[in-house]
Amino acid sequence: MRREFETACEIVQAADDVGGLQRATESLRDGLGISHVVYHWVNSRGERFGAGTYSQSWVDHYLERDYLRMDPVIIGCLQRFDPVDWKELDWSSRAARTMLQEAVEFGVGPQGYSIPIRGPAGQFALFTTADGCDDTAWSRFIAENQRDLILTAHEFNRKALAFERDFDMPTPTLSPRELAAMTHIAKGLNRAQAAAEMDISEHTLRVYIEAARHKLGALNTTHAVARALSRGLIVV
Repeated sequence: MRREFETACEIVQAADDVGGLQRATESLRDGLGISHVVYHWVNSRGERFGAGTYSQSWVDHYLERDYLRMDPVIIGCLQRFDPVDWKELDWSSRAARTMLQEAVEFGVGPQGYSIPIRGPAGQFALFTTADGCDDTAWSRFIAENQRDLILTAHEFNRKALAFERDFDMPTPTLSPRELAAMTHIAKGLNRAQAAAEMDISEHTLRVYIEAARHKLGALNTTHAVARALSRGLIVV
């Protein structure tokens, strides 16, 4: 296994919350020199978790447009057990073509390779790599890294299953500033107001919110606030 994959797997193995999986996706993305590495999974209770390098703006846009309902990657992988190159999927509908065009505009794709994984109690996960290179370069990348991508995907999934089995998704530790930022957002303040309350810039506030989101394995800020409230990390 190449060193980039070994490093990511070591981070995953040492992870004690979703934040460790997040760090592993960032490490692998940087080590491979591609645009994105993402691991999303649904546990046996239907709860969604995510770790990955997609921008928050794309995640928010994706959820606002309800692309989860018609995403060819998800639909295609639900019907398969083998890894799939995005070019093999059905992008013929107008909605799918629009989604792909917007994804490219947000820095996602058009190249992608997703590995579906299923757990023993109905869990479902996708491990995805994506980039903006041309077809020839992407085919070469997959040919050279397919085996290690599959092994790494299963390492992520083994840790996620361990979280669910042994710890019921361990509650992450948020820093005092991360907790403060999430509390202000939960109280209904906008980002400018929350930043003013904390006497910091909006950019710094976004850093705290993103750090908390990644630790919670949340898909966006609203999801992160809901998780923090349900776990008793913040009280409003």
